[in-house]
Amino acid sequence: MEKQIDAHPGARAAKKAATALAFFVIVGGGIMLAGPDQAYPWIKALHIIAIISWMAGMLYVPRLFIYHCDCDPSSAQAQTFAVMEERLMKVIMNPAMIVSWVFGLYLAWQVFGFQGGWLHAKIAAVIALSGVHGYFAKAVKSFGRGEYIRTPRFWRMMNEAPTLLMIVIVVLAVVKPF
Repeated sequence: MEKQIDAHPGARAAKKAATALAFFVIVGGGIMLAGPDQAYPWIKALHIIAIISWMAGMLYVPRLFIYHCDCDPSSAQAQTFAVMEERLMKVIMNPAMIVSWVFGLYLAWQVFGFQGGWLHAKIAAVIALSGVHGYFAKAVKSFGRGEYIRTPRFWRMMNEAPTLLMIVIVVLAVVKPF
């Protein structure tokens, strides 16, 4: 029986992620070439799909860190968590963040001309969310080396950062308060 911590399932998952990312880029590029009026609802839909995928990972990976902290660094359970965290980051979170940024910037430029205080605040909040993503990516590498850089309590608090930023981003995008 093939174990999920083996390299072969990970390579297959990476190929699937690359295929999905290429699909999004090709479809998105084709839609962008169709013109802004036809492209807008499709780009917006792809942007939202990418954001949902990104946020799923951003909300899940700190939970994995919490459970990982409870394991002995040399245990099989710790190795399993390290593989889960790495694959979540590489196969779901990184591609979803890239697609979110690409389509989001397209919409900000094509639809809004980078105008509006709400848009500038939203972009600042997305930059902050990307910073949290980068911090999580660094933690994934540390956990993979068996270095537990923080406590479960810290990761419980960090689990709230993406949620709070998501709330700010959604309110700014939907309400456009200023």
